[in-house]
Amino acid sequence: MRLKHSDISPDGVRIVIDWDKFVVGTSVFIPCLNTKKAIADMVEASGIPKDDLLKRICVEGGKYGVRVWRMR
Repeated sequence: MRLKHSDISPDGVRIVIDWDKFVVGTSVFIPCLNTKKAIADMVEASGIPKDDLLKRICVEGGKYGVRVWRMR
């Protein structure tokens, strides 16, 4: 499986996010163990500055991961 530049893969599993729909006020939950890499991958793939994202490590639906909101 080849990753596109816009995909992320914090734990080796490809995650596709539609960056055009990730606008100010929206959020996405990324199920993963390596939350630091997930955030770094998001910043690189989206081109959104890290300071424009609010990040919270959490468990949702029984899955560990990180929820990220776009603030600006």
